[in-house]
Amino acid sequence: MNELTGDDQAIELLQQLGLKEYEAKSFVALSRVSAGTAKDISERSEVPRTRVYDAVRVLESKGLVEIHHSNPQQFRAVSVDEAADILRDEYHDRTESLRETLKALEPITTEPERDVTHEVWALSGNRTIAARAEQLVSEADDEVVLILGDEAMFTESLQDALEAAEQRGVTIIVGAAIEELQTTVQSALPDVEVFVSGLSWLASSGPDDQTDIERLLLVDRTTILISTSSGREDDEKAIFGRGFDNGLVTIVRRLMATGLLPVDDPGSERP
Repeated sequence: MNELTGDDQAIELLQQLGLKEYEAKSFVALSRVSAGTAKDISERSEVPRTRVYDAVRVLESKGLVEIHHSNPQQFRAVSVDEAADILRDEYHDRTESLRETLKALEPITTEPERDVTHEVWALSGNRTIAARAEQLVSEADDEVVLILGDEAMFTESLQDALEAAEQRGVTIIVGAAIEELQTTVQSALPDVEVFVSGLSWLASSGPDDQTDIERLLLVDRTTILISTSSGREDDEKAIFGRGFDNGLVTIVRRLMATGLLPVDDPGSERP
């Protein structure tokens, strides 16, 4: 299998950010020179010359290319940093537009509200699970108990979600697998109770068990999320359940309590 060249990789990334093939190729060609004509772009990018003008017009409309109206016309790409900022903003705008459009869609059928007592779902992928954990924290009304098995789980966006929950008056308790992680979390969240978890079974137990528990999250004593990973890239998997009487929630609440200070047992009532 052939590895992508630098040009090919840049073109692929630009396409993932919304540019079409000829637009991406033209921009990459221009980004390597101070300026160029349509002929120059075509020769460097293998984009047909007749298609270069269409591609450049689109790039100009996005603010990615400047045009000097000489004879022949000269084109130049904006700086790499400026282009990255423009594409990031456009990607964000599209994401927000998608969010609003999807929320506005009318449901095809109206179903009766489900009994969530036995609701358990599965998720895969680091980003998906991280986003769900942050969403659950953002929904908390009373208490969040979070145990982290790895420093990579403590992201900036998770920190923001925990800070926002704390500002709403939610009690936040964070357990860390090791002292170094405890120090990191405590430094980032100085007003939050952070401790080294006593749950030694978070880590893999030997050669026959290479699975680590990455995060345990309990929200308002009714919703639980558990994720695991075997160390391979983006192989994190999770399950989460809702409902105070959910068997999974009950079991994990009690297991988590073995690693907490007695007064913070999520299965006990606070005075």
